[in-house]
Amino acid sequence: MSHFGKVSTAMITPFDKNNNIDFQKTTMLIDYLINHGSDSLVVTGTTGESPTLSNEEKIALIKHTVKEVNGRVPVIAGTGSNNTAASIKLTKQAEEAGVDAIMLVVPYYNKPSQEGLYQHFKAIIESTTLPVMLYNIPGRSVINMSVDTIIRLAEFPNVVAVKEASGNLEAMAEIITNTKENFAVYSGDDVLTLPALAIGADGIVSVASHIIGNEMQAMINSFLSGETVAAAEQHRKLLPIMKQLFTSPNPGPVKTALQFKGLDVGSVRLPLLPLTSSERSELMSVIQKNLG
Repeated sequence: MSHFGKVSTAMITPFDKNNNIDFQKTTMLIDYLINHGSDSLVVTGTTGESPTLSNEEKIALIKHTVKEVNGRVPVIAGTGSNNTAASIKLTKQAEEAGVDAIMLVVPYYNKPSQEGLYQHFKAIIESTTLPVMLYNIPGRSVINMSVDTIIRLAEFPNVVAVKEASGNLEAMAEIITNTKENFAVYSGDDVLTLPALAIGADGIVSVASHIIGNEMQAMINSFLSGETVAAAEQHRKLLPIMKQLFTSPNPGPVKTALQFKGLDVGSVRLPLLPLTSSERSELMSVIQKNLG
């Protein structure tokens, strides 16, 4: 099993009433997540609203997270962007801050070729000694990193994992088959956690684990211990919550759900909007119905 564990949480960024990072709330959230099923934490990722965080805010958040986690679980910093030089700079700063690994998203908007993708990642990978998790999410980056490109990049010694959020189980299976034995494949879609495990994936980089981390761990452990019928039943029970958390742009719903849990992590920054009253009611209803 990968050293990032089975459930890695793509952590939201708490904001105060003025939409500045709230570091006190961040500390509370870190403790909550570690105590509720998170084997590792991803900071400054898309769920952390990285597009609206300045470089200075990202570094401050990374440093704070490393300090507060204090070695309890691995901390993975999202340092990728569509600017190769800027990604290298942020990666070096994250390494100096003491993170355990970095996550590199496929460059968005500029639509490079597969060879351009390879050279972009290669330049960042070779600039650091940190373990690297690749992140393929064509729904947000517009382009899909091909299986062949992922397999090529997996040959670098410090490229240890991929977060595969294309939703393509066939591609995930091909990656598992054609990469080194210790290369970890994580689903990037909560709803595919169990199906991905069934074809040999290592776990999930999750949003829903903010709310159902322990339940997701229980489902995964049921599957890994051979209790597949129980795992399938747990999957079906959690599925409505996982789906409801993405009915509005992420991370609006999960921030609202955390409020229901008694963790006020603030709102979202523009261009995202907080949930409407009807959206809040529907989310609360689904959570209460399926968690009891």
